[in-house]
Amino acid sequence: MTDSADHTASPAAPTGDAPGGYPAARLRLLQQDTATGPDRRAALARLTDDWLAALLARAAGPGTPGTALVAVGGYGRGELSPRSDLDLLLLHDGRATTGHLAALADRLWYPVWDLGLDLDHAVRTPAEARRAARDDLKVQLGLLDARHLAGDPELTAAVRTAAYADWRASAPRRLPELRELCQERAARQGELQYLLEPDLKEARGGLRDATALRAIAASWLADAPRGGLEAARTRLLDTRDALHLTTGRATDRLSLQEQDQVAGALGLLDADTLLRRTYESARTIAYAADVTWREVGRVLRARSVKPVLRGLLPGRTAGRGERSPLADGVVELDGEAVLARTARPERDPVLLLRAAAAAAQAGLPLATHAIRRCAAAAPLPAPWPAEAREQLVTLLGAGAPTVPVWEALEAEGVLARLLPDWERVRCRPQRNPVHTWTVDRHLVETAVRAAALTRRVHRPDLLLVAALLHDIGKGWPGDHAVAGETIARDVAARLGFGPGDTAVIAALVRHHLLLVETATRRDLDDPETVGAVADAVGSTGTLELLHALTEADALATGPAAWSSWRAGLVAALVQRVADRLAGEPAPEARGTDAPTAEQERLAVEAGRTGGPVLTLRPRPETGPPDTAEPIEPTGAATDTDPEPVGVELLIAVPDQPGVLPAAAGVLAVHRLTVRAADLRTLDPLGHGPVLLLSWRVAAEYGSLPEAGRLRADLVRALDGSLDVPGRLAERERAYARRARAAAAPPPRVTVAAGSSRTATVIEVRAQDAHGLLHRIGRALDAAGVAVRSAHISTLGANAVDAFYVTDPDGQPLPDPEAHKVARTVEDALQIPPAPTPETTPTAPSAPTASPSANA
Repeated sequence: MTDSADHTASPAAPTGDAPGGYPAARLRLLQQDTATGPDRRAALARLTDDWLAALLARAAGPGTPGTALVAVGGYGRGELSPRSDLDLLLLHDGRATTGHLAALADRLWYPVWDLGLDLDHAVRTPAEARRAARDDLKVQLGLLDARHLAGDPELTAAVRTAAYADWRASAPRRLPELRELCQERAARQGELQYLLEPDLKEARGGLRDATALRAIAASWLADAPRGGLEAARTRLLDTRDALHLTTGRATDRLSLQEQDQVAGALGLLDADTLLRRTYESARTIAYAADVTWREVGRVLRARSVKPVLRGLLPGRTAGRGERSPLADGVVELDGEAVLARTARPERDPVLLLRAAAAAAQAGLPLATHAIRRCAAAAPLPAPWPAEAREQLVTLLGAGAPTVPVWEALEAEGVLARLLPDWERVRCRPQRNPVHTWTVDRHLVETAVRAAALTRRVHRPDLLLVAALLHDIGKGWPGDHAVAGETIARDVAARLGFGPGDTAVIAALVRHHLLLVETATRRDLDDPETVGAVADAVGSTGTLELLHALTEADALATGPAAWSSWRAGLVAALVQRVADRLAGEPAPEARGTDAPTAEQERLAVEAGRTGGPVLTLRPRPETGPPDTAEPIEPTGAATDTDPEPVGVELLIAVPDQPGVLPAAAGVLAVHRLTVRAADLRTLDPLGHGPVLLLSWRVAAEYGSLPEAGRLRADLVRALDGSLDVPGRLAERERAYARRARAAAAPPPRVTVAAGSSRTATVIEVRAQDAHGLLHRIGRALDAAGVAVRSAHISTLGANAVDAFYVTDPDGQPLPDPEAHKVARTVEDALQIPPAPTPETTPTAPSAPTASPSANA
């Protein structure tokens, strides 16, 4: 055996009959155009295998007794990129002396170094390798890919067998450690799918994460979703190969100056095409990692509960968790939103959006199998039904929890069916360094930011949809705002918005840069500047929405896009434009619709009997509920409010204090969500006023309650024998364990000055919540005002309500008193409902859930 000092004189072992041996054969392989991708990596690994085997044979002699050369890590998987390092382990049975092993290692390692190849090496016995793996997670992961190269195969087999056995035995302890390493690496390197110069290996969604998924699968505790995962990993490896060949360096960072060359080497059109393909691959791996780590968490939590204790837990069986309803056809199970056992996606085309909205509102991930079951059902008709549009708005209005649910829908390929135009912006890079995200993620982030601004606008649904679509034109040539206007008009019509609302959404997309560009580039004291913006915007309602969209867009772009200076300039411009628009003649208020025959019949019956009368029936979707005293808000200029979802409930009650909170409370007790409502006063017999409440309601889940049961409970609520606040507080305590993942914007209650000459209008904008309308009604009663009429609407997860109130003499409230009432209502909505000391438990009409009900 030659001494290691003579390594420079020892030629590398030739491979086959190739002239020049391994270096020349390696160079020829890397220069071939016919061998690329996985084939080239496998061929390079085989070539290197043969060379190293020959080195070991020459260094240790025939048969190489007692030693084995093993490839680990990426080389062990047979995936050798042009400039990849070689991860090698020299195993021995412990009989050789230290000097002999050192000399043998020198004759193996030095030829590798002489060729300029990076080498990660170790010399160990199988027992030492096992101990090293126990002490170092990275060593243990590397051994999972151990592959025999040369020498004694039994040594390699022993190490591989022990590595897998140890890994599976220690997985409950080591997997949390692995996850922590992945999270720390992601925090350092960022998310590959959003970086202009991504690290293909270390960034989140890169090759390291793909390796971690292989390790999880090897533990037998969980497995990653297979759809597209291997193809995504292969594309990242191909990109790294091209990067190595283009730069001649062992680098994993795809720098800007090298992207065009790498794209050319891969046969791609340009650097943007390269980045988009890279982002798509990273997104696939990142999503698979999220799903897999959730499954690991569930398995480990289940194992942490002793079998004896698990059997004692009420309502639980081994391996199965407790189901808690979230929405119709949707339940929470083991920390995920899944479909209920009774769900029938093939009969319920809105189920997918309902499940997504419920998951986001509850701050839960949406289960993969739930998405796939729903995706297999029939697509939504065009235009969408009202409920589908409402559920989309609810999803967008959930704030930060919207993002993972949206990503799950995108990863499973259902967004292309829901919004075909989304494909053009999907994973599209933005070269402007001001932008943090790809185009599609920026759109979702803008909706997230807009969700926090919904209290500032009268039509939060239009704001959220416009936020989602404002940059949709970036997938087309030309000015993206101009192209986006056309696309947004088509999308809004497909979603089922009326012509007026569609025009507002299109205008918001067309002018989404107008305010910030004008405010920062033009003279705000020039009347022409203000006039041009006023002409483009057209109404105070659109201006209000555009102001909120401008702020949401800037905040979602990045920290450099919004500042107090920009915010001040934009606010000053908005005020000037609002003043200009306010100088125009106000539109004529709509007249009061006459009561229908059905409404008059109920009012007469209530006046005759002196008690409540109600009817519950489906109602055709032909328009909004009749309004006793319509509002002309400063909201968006639209034809009508969007048609609410549900069935019509008419209640007629002789006028008396507390009717509104009692009726709303009974609906909440019966788990009915109020999508819209109106209140008016009639005197059909001339013997005293009768309150007529027209509701559009929907069951949170299951079927509607019987009308007779609703009437009986309303009678009890009015005479005080039914403790509605106690019932609701009892349910709130049951829901307390499930808190929203992201805090909703605080409620906002204002006085709409000038909206009515005969009453004071109190406007409420709040997060739709269980018992919300009941709490508003109680606060108004406590303030000593009379509710003459009301207009209630729920837009996604946002309640936008208006109450026409008077003093006991039927007169509008003085300004100080009106603002005091508004503060009283706002304070009542910010304080959680207090539990009552004594409540009468009753059997619920449906399983307990966490509803969102403006009732």
